[in-house]
Amino acid sequence: MKTLVIVAHPKMHESRVNRIWKERLMKEPGVTVHDLYEAYPSEMLDVKREQELLLQHDRIVFQFPFHWYSTPSLLKKWQDEVYTYGFGYGTGNKLKGKEYVLAISVGRTEESYRPDGESLYTMEQLLLPLQATILLTEMKYVPPFLLFRAPHLSDEEIAESADRLAAYLTAPIGSYATV
Repeated sequence: MKTLVIVAHPKMHESRVNRIWKERLMKEPGVTVHDLYEAYPSEMLDVKREQELLLQHDRIVFQFPFHWYSTPSLLKKWQDEVYTYGFGYGTGNKLKGKEYVLAISVGRTEESYRPDGESLYTMEQLLLPLQATILLTEMKYVPPFLLFRAPHLSDEEIAESADRLAAYLTAPIGSYATV
């Protein structure tokens, strides 16, 4: 099984969690780590290259910090430009059956993502647009890997989360380790 991790963090040099996750995943055999902001500093995407990367992998992972209840802007642009008709959905869909996973670092506590919490919505509710997009592409939506309180974690907690993420993303297709 080949896994593609598409990393989208606009300030990777300032990120402890996403940087450590990225570095850890780069050590995994069968895992390709593709940093969008590093590959496209001008944010001009090579759509054909991106589509080829998707075709070469069985499991697609979006790794990003939760920004304003969504993805970072370049990842949204990537979705808009790469999931073209006939490639990502519709007649001739080439992504059908691939697994899709979200790996998200979240600043707030898990408790704040409840109807009675600060955010008023659950993470499941807030991630519905991404899940709906994946349903359109006919990929298999795998439960997300979420790390809450990201800015407040110790280096040891972040390293441990990176190991758990690596184990989760390299589990055999169809069998998912406990997050």
